[in-house]
Amino acid sequence: MEGKVKGSGAGSEIAYGFPGLEVLEKNIPRLQQIASALFISLLLFSAGCTAPAVPPREFDCAAFRPTDPKKVKVKVSLNNQMLYVMEGNRPLMVTPTCVGKKATPTPKGSFSIFLKQAKRRANTRGFWVHEARKEIRLGRNTGRPSGGGWRFLGYPMGHWCEFAPAYGIHAGWVHPTPSTRGCLRIHRNVAPKFFALVSVGTKVHIADSQVEDLTLGQGVLRPTDFNHPEFPPEIMFTDKIFERATSSPLLEEASVEEKSA
Repeated sequence: MEGKVKGSGAGSEIAYGFPGLEVLEKNIPRLQQIASALFISLLLFSAGCTAPAVPPREFDCAAFRPTDPKKVKVKVSLNNQMLYVMEGNRPLMVTPTCVGKKATPTPKGSFSIFLKQAKRRANTRGFWVHEARKEIRLGRNTGRPSGGGWRFLGYPMGHWCEFAPAYGIHAGWVHPTPSTRGCLRIHRNVAPKFFALVSVGTKVHIADSQVEDLTLGQGVLRPTDFNHPEFPPEIMFTDKIFERATSSPLLEEASVEEKSA
């Protein structure tokens, strides 16, 4: 049987899932190309063959162990799309983030992290997979395709740190322009470090700008892999998607300023 890649339901539903969950309808042609690549990988995976090589995800940034974890706070600059993890005036991690679109903005204000979940998947948007028919459909969990044999798998949102109901800081594609539905995405290699730095109760302050924008937030390299193909099924559909692609230390002992001194 010829394999198929379809969207489930209306075109707006097709637009969810690749890359980074919040894809606009104008990107549907690329979405279908990515889904087709995932389907080919699914065929190889189910046949026991080696899937095509995954493009390298080498972006990383340093993260430094706090002296007093209770003093850790998170500051987010929406205009600069930067996230700063601070211990007082001591920077522990500085990393680019992708913020909410104009229509679905990231909330501003002071919050506290109240839920951490390392292996989080979206509850509503993701994939309908039919292994026997070698078919993948993109859409919502309420749009089960007809017939049996389908299973729903939510899009990965690894190392989820929820700071407001339905809003979290999590691993995902970090686009150069606001692209999310309100969450804050950080690179998948950086997310486990952030997860290790913060605790339930850690304060999060989100504003248009932060004073750190003028110093720590200048000249920071941003990820360039946001348009890379998605991961093959043996990664995307398993817990491997929540693993880092680099072997750098999770937390280092010196601070950003101490290391550069």
